[in-house]
Amino acid sequence: MRRAVAPLLLAALLVGSVATPAHAAPVTLTSGHVDILDVDYSGGALVLRVLDETGTTAVERNPSDVTFRVPVAAKLTGIPGTPAWSFLGTGGTAWVLPQNNVPGLLWAGWNTTEIPAGVFVDNKVTFRLTAVSGPAGFSVYTATGGTPTVLFDSGNGLPDTFTLPRLTHSHVNWGFDAAGTYTVTFSVTGVLASTGATVTSGSKAFTFQVLAS
Repeated sequence: MRRAVAPLLLAALLVGSVATPAHAAPVTLTSGHVDILDVDYSGGALVLRVLDETGTTAVERNPSDVTFRVPVAAKLTGIPGTPAWSFLGTGGTAWVLPQNNVPGLLWAGWNTTEIPAGVFVDNKVTFRLTAVSGPAGFSVYTATGGTPTVLFDSGNGLPDTFTLPRLTHSHVNWGFDAAGTYTVTFSVTGVLASTGATVTSGSKAFTFQVLAS
């Protein structure tokens, strides 16, 4: 099973794990380790799935089959009112799935360790956030020493993109400005080193249920 060795954005680790095939049964994930954006390249196809490691066996799931629950325990108050933190809204409150492992919450990250070497130019792929439907803003960011680095922010216009190398397995903060249900659309693209053609996973919708109580 794949495990992050540190909550660093570009921590890279090659781990020889094999997840079971994608399951069709809808599930709601509430706590434990999950790679929300899990990228594979196989048979000439770039695939974006969810790697569910919340149970005893790793399972690759289709994003449409998964609801990610964000409980009231993820609610943060007293968010600084400084410009650096304005992406989390202006009310001083937000719900955040943290980049560090916190019992009772999802420890959510992303994973490109299954991409073979030499397939893509510079061995990199690009995540693209194209749409967010929900009651308020959605963001993905890291924070070090109280200073955030914003990777995606629906509040300042979309699409947003972020490029990262293969062999990356890292965890980030997933922020929601208010309670409610969010549908977040991502895709992943890469430029083939052999031909220069761009390939894509296609758009995938991810559902988050953010609880007020």
